[in-house]
Amino acid sequence: MSLLNHHPYLEINDVNKQFIVDDQIVPALSAIQLAIQAGEFVSIVGSSGCGKSTLLRIVAGLECDYQGTVTLDGKRIVGPGLDRGIVFQEHRLLPWMTVTENITLGLTESDPERKKQIAQTYIELVGLAGFESAFPNQLSGGMSQRVAIARALVNKPQLLLLDEPFGALDALTKIQLQQEILRIWQSEKTTMMLVTHDIDEAIYLGDRVVVMSKRPGMIKSIIPVNLPRPRNRTSYQFFEIKKAIYREFFHEDEASLEYVI
Repeated sequence: MSLLNHHPYLEINDVNKQFIVDDQIVPALSAIQLAIQAGEFVSIVGSSGCGKSTLLRIVAGLECDYQGTVTLDGKRIVGPGLDRGIVFQEHRLLPWMTVTENITLGLTESDPERKKQIAQTYIELVGLAGFESAFPNQLSGGMSQRVAIARALVNKPQLLLLDEPFGALDALTKIQLQQEILRIWQSEKTTMMLVTHDIDEAIYLGDRVVVMSKRPGMIKSIIPVNLPRPRNRTSYQFFEIKKAIYREFFHEDEASLEYVI
């Protein structure tokens, strides 16, 4: 995509993070440097335990014990804020609340009627019109994630963080929601940062794919995805980008890579 503003919107500068496990220091992230432009969609991939979700939590302000700095629109992130929304792999809806009530839970608007109107806008945005009064146990997994996405967007965040949001869904529902999140990204123009294990998903959604190493997580490479949208997952160009990412993980020869893919 064409980005007019070349100054970083989200800037992650020399971020290091470690945990204490059984009185031992366990490094999680090492010297993370990443700049994301306003309106950009960046995917982050890496093996389990590489620290990619920890990095997302740092950007969300949910993890504050780290070294380095993270700034959004020039302001340092020091905790959670309404300028960032987050969607987890589990929808985390409150089971005793309806779809509308779950979406308006964190809404800062005080007028009840206005809250309903705002919620309705986002219910329609995620394709759930008619389910306003439904409870989570009456929804499918994909519908529940749509509610979670609407809840994350309702305060109009500058940045939407997606932590394996489609990881627990079946293949067809996952593809449908990938298309849905792209539609929302294009209509809302929200900057998005996605953590995923799914390399196809990373390429299909992202303007760039950030490849992280095993723990301690470092950025091994950043691969641009210069493909027009909508993207064809079966095209030769898509396959070549996928192969380049696999090469970062396996360092294998061409024949072995084609066997893996």
